[in-house]
Parts: sequence; structure tokens; C-alpha cells
Amino acid sequence: MGGMGAGDVKLCAAIGAWIGPVQLIYALVFTGLAGGLMALGWAAWGGFLKELFQHTGDLAFGSKQDRGEAVLTNPLRRKMPYAPAIAIGTFISFFAH
Repeated sequence: MGGMGAGDVKLCAAIGAWIGPVQLIYALVFTGLAGGLMALGWAAWGGFLKELFQHTGDLAFGSKQDRGEAVLTNPLRRKMPYAPAIAIGTFISFFAH
């Protein structure tokens, strides 16, 4: 799918400064879970769920096949906003801690 952008990293840093380092660990775990669920939903909604799992094996087993250049201008890359996952994970961490 893709990685976190600079804005997402800044948001996590700001949240960490607000909630503290101990609760930040909980928030990051729940953010990862929320982001994973959102990515599955995003892929199902966009109709590329099969393609997502098809290339997961390449990642897990270290295949060196060329999938195209991974740049923002590549129209074949699919992007998902991650700020909602960060917000959901942080919100859930308040109840889990």
C-alpha cells in the first residue's frame, strides 16, 4: 500500500507529546491495527483486494520482481490517508490503558 508520510509522522509526534511515552506505545499498537483494518477495507472498496494479497507473498518471500517505480507520480500506486487510523488508534488507547 505505502508508507507513512511526513505529516503522519508529525501527527504521531504531536500525539506522543500530548499523551506521553507509555500511552503512546498503546496508541501505536492500536493505530497499526486500525490502519490494517482500514487498508483491507480500502482495498475491498477499491476492488484490488486480490491484487493486495497476491503481492504480499512477494514481500514475505523477498521476490525481486519489478512492480514499477514507487513514486508519488506513479498512477498505479494506491494511497490511503493514515490520519484517521492514527486518530482511531489514539482514541482506543484511552480506553485500553
